[in-house]
Amino acid sequence: MFVTTSHPSHRKPVRVAIVGTGAIARGSHLPALTALAAGQPLEIVAAVDVDAAAVEAFCAEAGIPHPYTDLGRMLAEQCPDLVTLATPPRFHRDQTVAALRAGAWVWCEKPPCPSLEDFDAIEAAESPGDGPYAAIVFQHRFGSGARHVRELLAGQAMGRPLVAHCQTTWYRDEAYYSVPWRGRWSSEGGGPTMGHGIHQMDLLLDLLGPWSEIRAMAGRLVHDVETEDVSTALVRFENGAVATVVNSVLSPDEVSRIRIDCERATVELTHLYGHRNADWRITPAPGVPPEEADVWRDFGPDVPSSHEAQLTGLLEDLRAGRRPRSSGADGRKSLELVAALYKAAFTGATVRAGEIGPGDPYYGALHGNAPGWAPQPADRPADQSTARPVEQPAEAPA
Repeated sequence: MFVTTSHPSHRKPVRVAIVGTGAIARGSHLPALTALAAGQPLEIVAAVDVDAAAVEAFCAEAGIPHPYTDLGRMLAEQCPDLVTLATPPRFHRDQTVAALRAGAWVWCEKPPCPSLEDFDAIEAAESPGDGPYAAIVFQHRFGSGARHVRELLAGQAMGRPLVAHCQTTWYRDEAYYSVPWRGRWSSEGGGPTMGHGIHQMDLLLDLLGPWSEIRAMAGRLVHDVETEDVSTALVRFENGAVATVVNSVLSPDEVSRIRIDCERATVELTHLYGHRNADWRITPAPGVPPEEADVWRDFGPDVPSSHEAQLTGLLEDLRAGRRPRSSGADGRKSLELVAALYKAAFTGATVRAGEIGPGDPYYGALHGNAPGWAPQPADRPADQSTARPVEQPAEAPA
């Protein structure tokens, strides 16, 4: 049964609940909410965690009035307008659907969920029209730099985009993977392709638009894990541009990078976990008038990419009752590219946009039950429905 609620006016506070009280909640969700609450009607009314001591401590430290260990009870008693999910991917589908059915909008930490099938189930639980909707945390596409470059590319101010490079080369040591749930399909949701590189891949899609086909390879070169620890891909976009994608947790010199070569300029972003205007560089082609290049390089006031930047827009959409960015088809496109990369890597075939649907093994699981990659039966958890939502990695942006 779906419960509908009226949308908060600009005078009525938006009631927010945080689900999961680990590192990502403390390091990103709570600070973003607290910053925005200082300038607009917003109140954090509750937090949820299956660890009673953890949620009580979290609420006491943050001044949140109502700690809960049961999501359903919290939804029934507090009737929040917005639920932010800071739990591992395997819990996202059930928690998101429960919140949507209670009339709450959802802001869900990436990775969105372990499969396209799960994502489609979430979208089916939304209420078309004025919501509620579920949006994914893809904060790298927000902020002044990404907005400015997106507008330049959309208007082809620098000419057609031709060649792109998308790089997430990070480093994770054995201590990182000593945590039992890491490196497992059921709990981490995938390797660096899903858990780390999805941020830059999402930004690349947001800048270049729809992709058409992908070829890929993946490997376990260092770590003894179920998932990959490195992947590479070649992607063709509908606009004709071609791109290389590299995702790694084997790289001591860590960097996140996007480079797009257009007919009249190269635009490049180099950062690690978040970017500002100064992290973008535009190099004009020979013959481009300096005054035109100066216009391209004028990014305006600096708004860093952040949870706060994305949440600002989401709250505006919630109050207006309109679908937010990174929800529905806009949120699904990055997960579809991830699923297609895994399918291309594990099968050796070229995968085309839109081909992974019901009946395809990669629709229900990102590993696609591929020999050598799927979890063995003895490794698969029998029932995760009551498992404790383990804390997200200390590296909040990951």
